[in-house]
Amino acid sequence: MSYRIADLYSCTGGAGEGYRRSGFTVTGYDIEPRKYHPGAFVQADAIETLKRILAGDIVVDAIHASPPCQKKCTLTKGTNAHLAGRYEDFYDETKELMEATGLPGIIENPSARPDVVLCGEMFGLGVLRHRNFELVNWSTDYSYKRDHKRHRGRVRGIRHGVWHDGPYVAAYGAGGGKATVPEMQEAMGIHWTSVRKELTEAIPPAFTEWVGERLTKHLTTQRAEVAA
Repeated sequence: MSYRIADLYSCTGGAGEGYRRSGFTVTGYDIEPRKYHPGAFVQADAIETLKRILAGDIVVDAIHASPPCQKKCTLTKGTNAHLAGRYEDFYDETKELMEATGLPGIIENPSARPDVVLCGEMFGLGVLRHRNFELVNWSTDYSYKRDHKRHRGRVRGIRHGVWHDGPYVAAYGAGGGKATVPEMQEAMGIHWTSVRKELTEAIPPAFTEWVGERLTKHLTTQRAEVAA
């Protein structure tokens, strides 16, 4: 059985592709046009889309949301702290609406409760890209300490004027030894877009494929309980 999931703030569809690989029928929603999105895509505001889901105008079985993270990401807290005021934070409103739908959901964001924390090393990727996943209206048996693997080295690039080599590329920003577009594509398993900004904001599909497998089990169990 294929379940339907709305991928909100979808960007280029990295998260959505992972859910598709785990068996979901995915529709991406983003306020920006996404020419290279790999699946079904609707250009729409995420908050308004959530309100339509809540009203029953859009019918799905689950929701994923990756609200813009620039305001609270590591770089903005540190090197670029002076830029924080330029960005909006939709985490609270997104979470409130997702909870109100009653549907199982996932929020990926620096502010998200770290119910699940995934890292590229767990999937043999060429990026670390630690991400928090907050589970809304459901839970899964997961232990970050159990599943997280020790890093094999550093992220390649220049830090404080010193060059460091390592097995991972820096898939963000530009300069300072940051990854090239082909390197980012290979490191994250995203080959359908060559837009640098989209790649720097993307979630590796392996992350949400892992989450999607567990979400599928939850939905299947939930339906069986309702039918019993």
